[in-house]
Amino acid sequence: MPHEPERIVADTNLLVSRLLLPQSVPAQAVRKAVDEGQLLVSDATLEELADVLSRAKFDPYISLEGRQGFIRVLNRVAERVIVTAPIQACRDPKDDKFLEVALHGQAKVILTGDRDLLALHPFRGVDIISPREYLGR
Repeated sequence: MPHEPERIVADTNLLVSRLLLPQSVPAQAVRKAVDEGQLLVSDATLEELADVLSRAKFDPYISLEGRQGFIRVLNRVAERVIVTAPIQACRDPKDDKFLEVALHGQAKVILTGDRDLLALHPFRGVDIISPREYLGR
């Protein structure tokens, strides 16, 4: 019986690191999540990523086309989760969207370096852990 891949949410900063710093610990964690698990996204998390990656400050590092290509690839490898009910649990309301994806998508893990999210570990049965902790599992 094939075992279900672990369902995982990676926050925006980890995805940006995956693109800009491919050898970094966050990038390695995202790669492992894609290779061994099922990455989950929502319209809101994709929108935030697209917004962040459209910023001119990234121009010296990677072309806008390269950044848009990354989002297209992410769209192919990640499962899109439909969020039907808002969650308000994080002390930074902007981070609630990651909790929403995790709960609506039955995720086991949220990967983040964000202290506001890490402070909630575990959240309703979802592990909220750092990229380094995830790689060490």
